[in-house]
Amino acid sequence: MKAVIVGAGGQLGRSLVASAPSGVMLVALDRAGLDVRDEIAVRKCIEKERPNLLFNAAAYTAVDKAEGDEEAAREINARSVGLLADAAHAVGSGFVHVSTDFVFDGKAGSPYLPDAPTNPLGVYGQTKLEGERLAGNAALIVRTAWVYAPQGGNFVRTMLRLMAERPEVRVVADQIGTPTYAPALASALWRLAKDGVAGMHHYTDAGAASWYDFAVAIQEEALALGLLANAVPVIPIGTDEFPTPARRPSYSVLDKRSTYTHLGGAAPHWRENLRLMLKEIKDNG
Repeated sequence: MKAVIVGAGGQLGRSLVASAPSGVMLVALDRAGLDVRDEIAVRKCIEKERPNLLFNAAAYTAVDKAEGDEEAAREINARSVGLLADAAHAVGSGFVHVSTDFVFDGKAGSPYLPDAPTNPLGVYGQTKLEGERLAGNAALIVRTAWVYAPQGGNFVRTMLRLMAERPEVRVVADQIGTPTYAPALASALWRLAKDGVAGMHHYTDAGAASWYDFAVAIQEEALALGLLANAVPVIPIGTDEFPTPARRPSYSVLDKRSTYTHLGGAAPHWRENLRLMLKEIKDNG
């Protein structure tokens, strides 16, 4: 089997590379290796490589910046998805695309099913929704949320830094979702793709939390591992106390039951994977 991963320099892309099954011939392309906005370059690349699977881990994820940079967000999150999907289809390759909980408005009172009505609140969610549609019915599309990894910019690493630098941290407590460990997501994507699963699916770690809950857990686990020397107060605040250019869904827990059935069981609880991630940071200095 041959697989091409675009967006290989990001958190998920690196995790897809690291978790590639044995025997897979892998072509990993970061932003310098392939500009997904370039139609000719995309077509030539996929025609040359002719993979069995094409993973799209490229995305414009700066949620707040997207509000003032809509065209750039749409180029990467929507138009380029169509280019990749078309190129994959032309060579008979399976196409795997990753989307987001931000396609929902957060008004649900229970976890969102894959076929739940969408209603994004901002540019990021809207462009990701457009990308889902351009991926096509034959693609494997997996929505996820709150992704983090030992490397790169993410909430966990930001909290570790702030907790080491500040006398207290203030964290939003009225937005509910589920953290997702990038290596676990990557492993799930490989399994689903190799099994030929297609259509819309959801995957995150198990459980649910607010950003405040997540921050409290980060500090507790980091203290236990010696990654933080001292505890600082973690203050819960409302969304209205932390205004941002982009509106966030207040509730974006995803229903993963159908995906877990394909995988043969549920993902670990988010706190278990958080512990794994922090341990890796400690072990690797």
